[in-house]
This record gives sequence, C-alpha cells and structure tokens, in this order.
Amino acid sequence: MFLEIKNNKKQGKGWVEVVCGSMFSGKTEELIRRLRRAQIAKMKVEIFKPAMDIRYDENDIVSHSDISIPSTPVENAQQILLMTSDVDVVGIDEVQFFDSEIVNVCNQLANKGTRVIVAGLDMDFQGKPFGVMPQLMAIAEYVSKVHAICVECGDLANFSHRLVDDEKIVMLGEKESYQPLCRKCFNEKNKDLLGQ
Repeated sequence: MFLEIKNNKKQGKGWVEVVCGSMFSGKTEELIRRLRRAQIAKMKVEIFKPAMDIRYDENDIVSHSDISIPSTPVENAQQILLMTSDVDVVGIDEVQFFDSEIVNVCNQLANKGTRVIVAGLDMDFQGKPFGVMPQLMAIAEYVSKVHAICVECGDLANFSHRLVDDEKIVMLGEKESYQPLCRKCFNEKNKDLLGQ
C-alpha cells in the first residue's frame, strides 16, 4: 500500500487513517504493523495511548496476541501536540477513550503534514457509536474496518459483547469481560438491552 512507504513530510501532505472494529479484531496489531513500517522507512514516529489503559503495560501498546511497541501514555489529547513538533507519523491507540479534543489534534497534525494513524473501537458494548470515533472516521482520508470472528457461530464479528453486568460505557477488560459477536448473535444475546 502506497501509504506505508511514501514519506509524507517530503511531500508536504498529511492525512488521517482510522483503524476500527470490535474487540479482538486486530486493530492494535494493524496499528503496530503500520507504525513499524514507517520506522523501517526511517520516518520519525511518535506513539501514544490513553494513560488509563494499563491492561498489559503502563507504557507500551500491546495487542491481545502480545505484539508490542513503545508508546507514551497521555492524560488528554492536547498533550499529544506538545510532543509532536517535528515528526512524520503519529500513532494513537484506544483513541475512543480520548476527549473530543482528539479530533482537533488529529486535524492539526494532518494539516501540518503529519501522517496520523489512530486505532479504536467503533462501537461500545451496546452497539452504539463509541465516543469520538464517528467524527474521526468522518475527517479521515482512510478508514479500515477490521473484524473478529464470532465466538458463537464463526461468522465475521463486529460487535463487542460485554459478559459482565456493568452499565458504564468505559470499562477496560479482556476475554473475561468481552467477546466478539456477529450482528445476529449480538442481537440474540442483547434483546433486553436493545429493547426487543
């Protein structure tokens, strides 16, 4: 893919890429793959994640399959601007957990010639658009939706079904708390939640 090898600083063009999908769909692995390719191309890369996400590591971004890359945890979107004055590529994981200012931050970075790659959940456990993801997908030049496999029937899954009884929208968890489901299986398990 030409996006991964072209040095956007030399071209003077920036853009936003969004990698989205359900839990266990490979979003973080895809983010790490793109960032590593940029590093191989000798681009200056800075990587960020929300400070609240300490599931696997306090600093590194770590996929469910234990692939990792060093990152900087930040408390809010504005901190990213303070650390990206002269970079070619910015990567942000779990972007759905950031405040609404992340949309402006991504736009500012892209407008100054930076390639911005973000990864996050497109829907919450209720099957509703998650936080800033709709806005990020709207401003992005490139959107990649990745899918997990439904643990019930084996079809493509794009829903994150919560296994524990907790109504908070933001609840960090792993396989003990979530499972990927297709639309049909998600609807069957969430009849009460969906008002069916």
